[in-house]
Amino acid sequence: WMIWIYAKVWIAIARPFVPLKRENLSRRTFPEYGIMVMNHLSFFDAYFLGALPVFDATIAIRAWPFRMPWYAPVMRCAGYINMEQTPWEQVERIAREAAHEKRYVVMFPEGHRSRNGRLGRFHSGAFKLACETQMPIIPLCISGTDRLLAPGRKWMAPAKVRFRLLPVVHPDQFPGELGHVAMRKHVKAMMAKALTEMRQESGI
Repeated sequence: WMIWIYAKVWIAIARPFVPLKRENLSRRTFPEYGIMVMNHLSFFDAYFLGALPVFDATIAIRAWPFRMPWYAPVMRCAGYINMEQTPWEQVERIAREAAHEKRYVVMFPEGHRSRNGRLGRFHSGAFKLACETQMPIIPLCISGTDRLLAPGRKWMAPAKVRFRLLPVVHPDQFPGELGHVAMRKHVKAMMAKALTEMRQESGI
């Protein structure tokens, strides 16, 4: 909850230089629980999670942020998942607990920031987890943060950020042993189409 408030404060302070357009992100339209999957453009993508109408989310990230002494204790207190070092059985247990308690898990299926603004290869972890726990997938698309702070750049630049909720995808739509693969491809295609529309509408 405190991280969510911190992110909201950061968004408010940055608003004169980083206007944010939220699309479908109201409490009325947002699913009750599930696995959020989000494209990854910049270090600041996670800050814009403060624009969501919900806060009770466990975020799954790579190992390197846990080596930052000013972030690691807070992330551990918030229950963040180190996807490179946490056993899969434990990740699944955390997700089942989140489903039971009507909470959220946030995952970046690309695993790292895009270098060109386009969607990279999706890993299967989020979609396997959805199939194993029967949690719905909640696709989220963000654009503009690559201009705010692109990978490899050390200074920030003004940017217009858009954050869009796409239709929820349920794992029971993709039965069978390879259902997670079909779901991964479906969700990626949805997100790629939406991101293209968002860039075109923004004149990028």
